[in-house]
Amino acid sequence: MNDNTSKKLETLVSDGGTVNVYIWDMDETLILLRSLLNGTYAESFNGSKDVKRGLEIGKMWEKHILKICDDCFFYEQIEDCNEPFLDSLRQYDDGKDLSRYDFKQDDFSTPTDDLNKRKLAYRHRAVADKYEKGLPPFIVSETMSVLDELYSVTDEYTDRWLSSARDFLVQCSSVKEESGDGISAIDKSSQDIHILVTSGALIPSLVKCLLFRLDTFLKHENVYSSIDVGKLQCFKWIKERFNHPKFRFCAIGDGWEECAAAQALQWPFVKIDLQPDSSHRFPGITPKTVSYYFAAVYGNSDADTSKE
Repeated sequence: MNDNTSKKLETLVSDGGTVNVYIWDMDETLILLRSLLNGTYAESFNGSKDVKRGLEIGKMWEKHILKICDDCFFYEQIEDCNEPFLDSLRQYDDGKDLSRYDFKQDDFSTPTDDLNKRKLAYRHRAVADKYEKGLPPFIVSETMSVLDELYSVTDEYTDRWLSSARDFLVQCSSVKEESGDGISAIDKSSQDIHILVTSGALIPSLVKCLLFRLDTFLKHENVYSSIDVGKLQCFKWIKERFNHPKFRFCAIGDGWEECAAAQALQWPFVKIDLQPDSSHRFPGITPKTVSYYFAAVYGNSDADTSKE
């Protein structure tokens, strides 16, 4: 945990009141992608959704995700060096100024020694910096327009799954939508925390957050990849980070692994269901819905009654 994160947590603890920590899965929870590519989303509608169209949309997302990973986030260099989170190698980062650092000429190789671990840590720091700045600084306006259109097309095809999931985060995070430049800002008085634990690789998952407009809510230090360590280990790390009675945890996802991990830690778990008639999907699930799960494990609190 870096110094800034520690200070933020100290502030939350000293402010008093309960803090809800939402631990999210990504695919088929906050976004839809895998189920578009394999057809399961469309098939759940028993013929009323065009499976081929869903596959086309999914492939377009794949193309953009991989291109941005390679062009902007060093993925060609570090694809085989997945880490569970960006700060995992922070101890090797000496704080070197990277403004003129040549990542293409530093002879980076598999990080089996301290030197290459430092070079990977540099890349992670550069990725974190780019992530916090958002897409506009390194994506041309024409591409941004294409991505905006793809988001709208996907949201329409999925009956507002993407925008409804984002609305959930807005309601929890007291996000203020700024007019004009389209930039969102989180109300500093908001107490809720959103964390992503995904079975996808770390760099593509961060890029997905950017492309699917989730980066306002999911800071880079709150994105975990469970591929190599498992979701239970990630959940344990999260519990250690927020080790104070005022923090309450709830996991939300569609898979067995996050369910089992939540049960192991005695956290409430909300199961997302793709079926069109389910209330545990987007649109459908709301912060008020999840508040009942919090209450079942932790009892009622002001944080529950404030969620409408």
